[in-house]
Order: sequence, then structure tokens, then C-alpha cells
Amino acid sequence: MTTNPATERRPIIAANWKMHKTHLEAIQAVQKLSYLLDKEDAERVEVVICPAFTALRSVETLLESDKLPYGLGAQNVSFEEQGAFTGEVSPLMLEALRVGYVIVGHSERRQLFGEDDLVVNKKARAVLRHGMTPILCVGESLEERDADGTETKVAQQIRRGFDHIDAEQATTMVVAYEPIWAIGTGRNADAADAGRVVEVIRSTLADRYDDIVAQAVRVQYGGSVKPGNIREFMAHPDIDGALVGGASLDPEDLALIVKYR
Repeated sequence: MTTNPATERRPIIAANWKMHKTHLEAIQAVQKLSYLLDKEDAERVEVVICPAFTALRSVETLLESDKLPYGLGAQNVSFEEQGAFTGEVSPLMLEALRVGYVIVGHSERRQLFGEDDLVVNKKARAVLRHGMTPILCVGESLEERDADGTETKVAQQIRRGFDHIDAEQATTMVVAYEPIWAIGTGRNADAADAGRVVEVIRSTLADRYDDIVAQAVRVQYGGSVKPGNIREFMAHPDIDGALVGGASLDPEDLALIVKYR
């Protein structure tokens, strides 16, 4: 499946800082990034900063006070609204901080914290209920890849991840294809491999909804994305951006990724 030329999907680069940067370091990083990117960069590419929970308020205040054209994202969320859930952060709390995007189903959440497709789907639906956009992560392990199970695994994650989500909501979502074996390893899929999986994602969405929805959803690639390889991925017509981990910690590297052309 190839992209309909009439379909406009604005590229989206999301910086997942994971468990890095205090609130002061986060402020400094965003300020430096603002010096490195110009207005044209921000108009061409949607930039989303996903700091740790402790830095969300500081970054939100900076973005608002300096009128910086970047979105604010959270790295995780509870599907519960409120209650006796020690250590959890609810979608209500994120909405109050003007968070626009929430990463759900990242492989580290799935692998390290036991989140399955049902939990990921409940989180995505909670995010949508509060007017925020889920960045739904999918991807296969090295063992699944070696067993030629990539397409089956990713299609299953998409079907379950979009369960009970209507077509109108689905068109607003972002999917991040992150092969688990490429996260933090220095290895990455090439653009052709990633593109084939993105085609599977769109085909699965077309089966679930229709071609219009499948072409409206923005699909990122993630997994050891760096300034040196971002252009290759962005040249593929079905890849709409990147979910960037380690390389996004350095504002200069992140700026180069945003300026990929």
C-alpha cells in the first residue's frame, strides 16, 4: 500500500527522554532546542517533547510562556481516572497540564512492566477520552523476527490496540513501529524493512476501518534513530516521522533529526 498523494500527513518527531533529565535539565534542553530550530522547521514538522513526569509542569510552563511551537507528551499513563493507585498518573492529571500526546505500549512498558495488549488498549482509550493523542507503540522481538513472525505480531498488536476505538478517533492517533531488537542497541531496521511493516499496519487498519482511516493515521519509525539515518526513513512515503529515544537527549542531535531534509 502506498500513500495517497492527496492525503496530507504532517511529519511528527517525538522525543522520548525516558528516565533522564531533572526538571531543570529539561528546561535547559528545550531552551537550547528552541535556539537550534527556526519557525520554518516547526511549521514543517510537528515536534513533541516527552519528558519524565517530574518535568512535565516545568516544560509546559516554558512552552506556554515562551510561546514555543512544540507539543508536550507524557511517556505513560494509567487507564484509571483516580483512586487508590499509588505511584500512578491519571489522564485527568495529564489533561490538566495541557499534555497533547501520550506514549502507550512502549516495548519497555510491555517487557519490563508486563503491560499486555488489553492494558495498552485501555490506556489508549483513556487518553482519547481526555482529548489527548495516543502514540501507540508496536513491534516485534528478535526471536519473533527470526521466526518470520513480524507481520503476525504487529498486525495483532494493531487490531487489539485499536479495539473499541471508532474511526473518527482512530484517524487522530499516531502509531510508532519500534522493533524491540532495535531499541537502544544501535541496530535499526532499514527503510525498506520498516516500510514493509508500516504497510502491514496500514493494511490492518484498512481491514479494521477503511482505506481513508488507514491513510490518515500517522505512523512513525522508532529504534536507534539518529541524525545519520533519519533521512533514509523519512524518504519512505509511508513513514511519517520518528519516535526518538537516546538521540533526542542531545538538543543538537534532535535538531538535526527535525531538519532531516
